[in-house]
Amino acid sequence: MAGSLDSVDAGGSFPAREVHTLVQQAHRLLSAQQELDLAALERVFTVRWHDALAAACGTALITAVHRRAPGVQLRLPAEPGTDTPELRRGEVDLESSSSRPALPDIRHRLVGRDRLVVAVRPGHPLAEGPLSLDRYTAAEHLTVSRRGSLRDPIDDALTARGLERRVVAAGPTTAFALQLALGTDLVVTLPDAVTRAARDQLGLVALPLPLPLPDVPLYLLWHQRHDDDRAHTWLRETAAETVQALF
Repeated sequence: MAGSLDSVDAGGSFPAREVHTLVQQAHRLLSAQQELDLAALERVFTVRWHDALAAACGTALITAVHRRAPGVQLRLPAEPGTDTPELRRGEVDLESSSSRPALPDIRHRLVGRDRLVVAVRPGHPLAEGPLSLDRYTAAEHLTVSRRGSLRDPIDDALTARGLERRVVAAGPTTAFALQLALGTDLVVTLPDAVTRAARDQLGLVALPLPLPLPDVPLYLLWHQRHDDDRAHTWLRETAAETVQALF
């Protein structure tokens, strides 16, 4: 059993983490023993996606879940500034990532691959004529990083070719980066499919990246404790269908 007499606090109650663990265990037991009745399902799922993916698919996911399981509530929190083990602790049910998980107890599913594009404001000098690698590196750039990093894999690829670009700023979210690109001459390089709707809404111009790079994979991650959880399996399938519609 997750709790013990030693884990009971002075007031005679279990700490919040112990209660959360017991609730999760009860959900798994019930899911394994009963047929899934979506109309009667009452549960809260926490889905932590990259901000661009949440903006692109969050509405469709919430709509799809609520239509079939009106008793299910979804939380879509912002990504933290540092990596944290919420999946392992059961505090996050489903997560997005561009990397396969390194931990053996974290499951993953590839749901799509996205190509990188260059986004600039209408009338930007780069939008006039073919975008060469020289013109791209000569421009001033903006990175998107929740940690504030001024360097990303594009810079590594340029370094391997003996080139470099000037990164002026790092934005915390894709939405911020797109707004900044709209109001300045800064250039932002982003995945195409997950940012297309936001770019189109702002009227930004998308240009092909003049640098041969592999497509960016998109994975959904969850903890192995949910492998036999029918409600969680349904959530994963619904989320995967929603995301795959982008591609």
